[in-house]
Order: sequence, then structure tokens, then C-alpha cells
Amino acid sequence: MLKCLLVIASLVLSSAFAQKQSPPKDPDEEWHTLTGEEPIVVARGGFSGVFPESSALANELAVSNGLPNTVLYCNLQLTKDGLAICLSDILLENSTNIEQVFPKSRKTYEINGKVYKGWFSVDFMSDILFTKVALVQGIMSRPSVYDGVWPISAVDDVLGLKRPVWLNAEWETFYQEHNLSIISFVKKALRLMPIDFVSSSEIGIVKGLGGAVNSAKTKLIFRFLGATETEPTTGKQYGDLLHELAMIKTIASGIAVPKSYIWPVSREEYVLPATTVVMDAHNLGLEVYAHGFANDAVVGYNYSYDPVREYIPFIDNGKFAVDGLITDYIPTASEAIACYVSFRNPAKSKRVRREPLVISSNGASGDYPGSTDLAYEAAIEDGSDVIDCSVQISKDGVPFCMEASDLLPTTTAITAFNDKTTAVPELQQDPGIFSFDLTWPQILTLKPQITNPFLSSSGLVRNPAFKNKGKFMSLSDFLEFAKARGVRGIMINLQNAAFLAAKKGLDMVGIVSTTMSDAHMEKESTLKVYIRSDDTSVLTAFKTNFPTFIRVLTVDGKYGEVPKKVADEIKIHADAVAVPRSALVEITNYFTVSSTDVVAQLKSANLSVFVYVIRNEYVSLAFDYYSQASLEVSTYVDFFHVDGVITDFPYTAKRYITCPCRPVHTDSSGYSILPPEVGTLLALVPQEVRPRVDPPSPPLDGKAIVDPPLPPVSNVSTTGPSVPATADAVPNISNFFLSLLSVVVLTFHAHSIL
Repeated sequence: MLKCLLVIASLVLSSAFAQKQSPPKDPDEEWHTLTGEEPIVVARGGFSGVFPESSALANELAVSNGLPNTVLYCNLQLTKDGLAICLSDILLENSTNIEQVFPKSRKTYEINGKVYKGWFSVDFMSDILFTKVALVQGIMSRPSVYDGVWPISAVDDVLGLKRPVWLNAEWETFYQEHNLSIISFVKKALRLMPIDFVSSSEIGIVKGLGGAVNSAKTKLIFRFLGATETEPTTGKQYGDLLHELAMIKTIASGIAVPKSYIWPVSREEYVLPATTVVMDAHNLGLEVYAHGFANDAVVGYNYSYDPVREYIPFIDNGKFAVDGLITDYIPTASEAIACYVSFRNPAKSKRVRREPLVISSNGASGDYPGSTDLAYEAAIEDGSDVIDCSVQISKDGVPFCMEASDLLPTTTAITAFNDKTTAVPELQQDPGIFSFDLTWPQILTLKPQITNPFLSSSGLVRNPAFKNKGKFMSLSDFLEFAKARGVRGIMINLQNAAFLAAKKGLDMVGIVSTTMSDAHMEKESTLKVYIRSDDTSVLTAFKTNFPTFIRVLTVDGKYGEVPKKVADEIKIHADAVAVPRSALVEITNYFTVSSTDVVAQLKSANLSVFVYVIRNEYVSLAFDYYSQASLEVSTYVDFFHVDGVITDFPYTAKRYITCPCRPVHTDSSGYSILPPEVGTLLALVPQEVRPRVDPPSPPLDGKAIVDPPLPPVSNVSTTGPSVPATADAVPNISNFFLSLLSVVVLTFHAHSIL
């Protein structure tokens, strides 16, 4: 089975992953590393962000997905008979299935002053571990379907890949108590094997290896642990040892430090100004390697859940660059170095003639409360080509920008207008506080509230320091703002027009049309206006009154095909279509399964295609995208060739689209980011444990496309009031949305695909 899987990997992945060549040296490049050379990428246990750490496939894919000088990191453990294996932790149950295989072999040891209970390599012969025990993924947010597939790797297996190798050695006193020596093993390995790096968090081990290390061939690194942890040789805390770099220089050629030593993070999870650690070490001639990088770990809110954005300050800040990045996700670190640093400016690449549009989703709503001035300002600064306004209508007929007519998720309405909670089954199942039941002056008394789409499923929150910041915008203000800021286009999204006309006496189409005319939008020559709606009658009305506006039909729902007859019908009513991500890529259990022809089918009818809504949070991504939203963007942009992406995080999308490593930029840096091939990771799951694949989505139903004509605007006095929510429902709604005001601490990772 293992051999078969490796063959599959070599065949399938050869076209699925990025093509790696060394980027040519640009004369304007300036790396602030100790040597001036490009930082290296160190693969901690191979590609351990997806596959079990130090498994054969994890190491193979680290090599194929990394830059040419990618280093394979092996955390050494010694077996009872003295063979060296690569495992992440001294407790074997954290990375293997040994607990199930040998349930009665649990032991208790005191190691470096701490008591450990579990399974240890020193209690097992190597042949038992190789033949009876298999690797598992130790982090909950990562795929578990590969558990039990690959055996434990020996150091020889890693060296056999003929790539630079980093050995990390720990626990010398513990091994000596079992008649073993990690120092003796490493000394022997240095004589017989090409080892590029050796590290340890124990000063005693570093000193013990000093005389055996040929500094011309091997770099000896002292590895710092958490600042309050105790180094076993000296009894000092690692934070204190940071002030003794001159001493460390006498025993090592470099240091490896947690990334927070360089860019600290506050208790509120915001990144603070950089320390002087890197510059201090460089001044002493010590190289610096930062460890702890993982795309699926919660990092500072400054990075907007974008792992590429986290790497950049470590390698490109104008003052210093670390000499290496130790990471679980090789492609992300490699892309940061090869594609996204400032001196690999996108202007240097030959730009494609027509790039897809970056369209904001309620502004930059991933970083600020949606549809506020802050969100729109950020969307423009982040590179949005088109900013959007989802129009809602107040009770007194004022059009304004807000994600939905229910104000509960996006404002503090529950604290001020709890008595306005009503049930409107025509719009949604749950009770809410709706814009059409409040006047515009009442709405202006509220504060915005940032939305947290993954709060309930994973505890992830967005930018809590700004959760209630910003000002609401009327449609008139939005139009003037867009014209003043010189954006390429605006997208006006109209919702619930038929309901508002029939039930609330509010003429959404008429109100919006008047506002657009008053702003002379039909005369705009440089600013394109997109009118978006899921109602064909709304689009028809605007075609009549504003023929130059581009009509966009939102086609939501579950479908995987658009028959020609349906596409032709859509073309009668619209110039473009907004489709959900699920219409392009079928996903089962967080694995991509298959792609559809929806984009090609719509384009065959001469329709532009926009995909929505793209988010940065790793819990919104299939495993195939390596917890990196820009890889999902690459799939839509460079595989499906959509005309635009609608996103909560415009910066991430724009950065990729202008990236010199896109395959369309033929004179790029020599490193191409290819969209992950759909279904690749699922193909590597053994058939017997492969999750059941959902059936393909049905074709789009043409009957659901064309809407009846908009009803006449009713006399509001004859429509009757909204239905009050039940007595039981109101407290539940109140409690739920008040809970959104508090920041939830992420205690575990759980994936959910939206």
C-alpha cells in the first residue's frame, strides 16, 4: 500500500503543485540576513501541515513543494537498540498509534525535572516500531485520514532524499539513564553522514557536540524554547539566556527562536513592534532561525488570518531578515520568499492584458465591521477594483449599505431595540431586528458590529479591537465616496425588492434609481456600475432605466452544471453571474473532490463570472489549499479563469492576482504558483478509509432563474405589522447576539466549510 501511494503521489502531484526553480538574482535585491543570502525554508517533519510529521510522503512533498535549498528537519529519538528515528515528541502517542497497538506499555519517567507519562522510544526495539507502529497526525485541525498509513521514518530514510538535513537532538540525561547517548549518536552521524544542521535546546548537548562539528559543513544551532521554560544544563530560563548571546556565540553558529521572540504578540493577540533579537544576534555573527510557523495556528489579528502576511515581516522589513523559517507549511514559506517580498515587485513582471477583478464583500469586512467607512477605506487601500454596497431600506425610505436587512449580526441593535425583534419568515427562519422597522435616525444611533462567521464552529473572531468601530453609510454617501476615491467600479446589490414593495410599501428599485440619478451615476465614464440582484425583475428594471449599468445575477444554491438553455436564459436578463464557490468545486469532508464546468458553460453564453465569497480563515478552506486562502484564489483565477472574486479580504486576493509568480506572468521570478489540482489529496487516502464522496450536485434548474414581475408598491397601512417574535425567541436571540460582543478564546481547531 505504501509503495502504491508513493507512486500515485509522484504521478499526480507532479502537475498539481508549484514548479520550483531558484528565482534569478535581481541586482536590486537586498536580503538583510547575516550572509546577505536568501533565507532558507526548513520543513519541520516534512510537509507536516497536511501529512503525519516525518512520514515518507511528508518529506517527499516538502522537497517537491519547497525552494531548491529546502531543509528537512528531523526531531531525533533513540530506540531501545540505539537506532535513530524521527518523531515530533518524546511521547510517542502524540505522533503515532502506539497507544492502540501496545495499550499496556505506558510508562512514567522524570525527564529534566518534569514527570512524563506515556509511551517512549527507549522501551521498544526498532524493528517493533517500524513494523507494528504507524504515524498519525497530532493536530486536530489537520487531516486524520492519513493516520496509520506510513511507518516511522529512520534518519537514514530522510538522508536518502539527498537534500539538506537538520537534526534536532534533546534529552541526553534521559537517554544516558537507558544506556544510550544522543551526543554519541550525533557525533557518529557527523562522521558518516552529510548533516547540514544540528540543533538542541540543551546547552550541555551543544557543548558536547562542539568538538565534533566541522563548521564548514555543519551549522550548530542553539534552540530556544518558551521564555519562561527552564534550560536543563544551566537551570536558567530561556528568556534570560537571550541576554547571553555572546556566550552562545562561543558554542554555536546560530540560534533558533520562537517567532514571538522576534515579533511579540500581546495578550489581545496583536503583533507588537519587533525586538532587536535578530540584529543583536547578527551583530555577534550568529544566524537566526525562527520556528513555530503553521498556517492553521491563530496568530496576530494584524495578519488577517493570512499566513503569507505573517512571514513577510520576518524576511522583509527593511532592517533585518531571519536566516531561515522553520515551518509546517513549506509552500507558504517558499512563496513568501520567492514571490511576495517588496523587491520582487509585481510591476517587474509582464502583466496580463486583462486581470480578474477584486470585488469587496461589504468592504474589507474581514478586518472591520462591514459596510462602514473603515471597511470601505480599507478595501480601497487593499487594492479592490470594485467596492460594493448591499442596499437596505429604512422605515422612512433611506437607502443605506448593510450586509442584510436583519441588523442583529451587523449592529448593536439588540441592546437598543430589543422590542423591535420580529419574525419575518419570508426572509429568514430566525427572528431579527430589521432595517425596514427602524428609521434612519434610529439606525444611526447604533454601533456597527463586525461579523464572525466562524465563531460558533471554531471560536475564530475577527479584529476584536475594531469590532464596533466605523460609521454607517447611506447609499448617497457611498456613491460620493466612491467617486472621490477614484475606484474602477461599484457593485450595488439589491435584496428583497419584491417583499419590500408588497409588504412594507417601500419601492427599493425606485428609491435606488432616484439616488443613482441624483448622483449622476449614469453619466460616469470611468467608474463602472454593477447592479447585482438575485431577482431578474430588478435587473430588468435597471436595464430599462440605466442601460449602461452592468447587470449581475446572483445564482445561489447547490448546482454543478448550467445547461445551455439555462445559460442562454440568464443572458437575457444579465451581463454577468455571481456564483458560490460550491458551484465550482465539489468538496466532501474538507477535501476537494471534483471541479465543474459551470464557469465555461456560463462564459459560452457570453456571461462574465464572479465567484463569492472568499475568506482567509483556514476553517473555510479545503485541505487542498493548505490553510492558505491565496491558493484558493489561484484556483478560481488561474484554473477556472473567473472574471472576478468577491472577498471579505481584498488584500489577499489582490496580492495574488498581481503576484509575479502567477503562471500568466511569463517573465516571473522563475517560481510558479500553480493552482492545487482538485482531488489530489483525496487520491492519496487509502481506498479502504477514503471518506464517502457526496453525489455530484444537480444541474441548475432553469425554472428558478426567472422571477415574476415586481409587485406594485402597496399602501403600507394595509399590509399590517411584522409578526412579533415569540416570548421564548426574544431572550434567545438577545443572549446569542450579546455573546458576540465577547472575544472567544480558541481552544481547539475544528474545520467547517461554508
